[in-house]
Amino acid sequence: QVELVESGGGLVGPGGSLRLSCAASGVAFSTYWMGWFRQAPGKAREPVAAISRTGDVTNYADSVKGRFTVSRDNAKNSVYLQMNSLKPEDTAAYYCAASRSPTWSGARYDYWGQGTQVTVSS
Repeated sequence: QVELVESGGGLVGPGGSLRLSCAASGVAFSTYWMGWFRQAPGKAREPVAAISRTGDVTNYADSVKGRFTVSRDNAKNSVYLQMNSLKPEDTAAYYCAASRSPTWSGARYDYWGQGTQVTVSS
């Protein structure tokens, strides 16, 4: 049984930082392209970042470039999202997902976590 479990969300003030983690089990983690997505209330889910199987290729949404960094540790079956200089518009539920093939589109991801809430507010 495949399971992705996110953690690290919370409440932070504007300009603050958070590090999200996603632990995978039941899947050959190193063979999956991993992605981070977010969904704010009343808005569509959007991709935030993605990372290749070995971590040598990363993609970011324009809205987070230069502020967020995605990384992975295949020995720990984990993927991370370091979020710096957070803005109120970053407030959303954040989800990690796993895909058998390189993709930016959420529709092509095979497994999803349950999400972790990030709230940026003063």
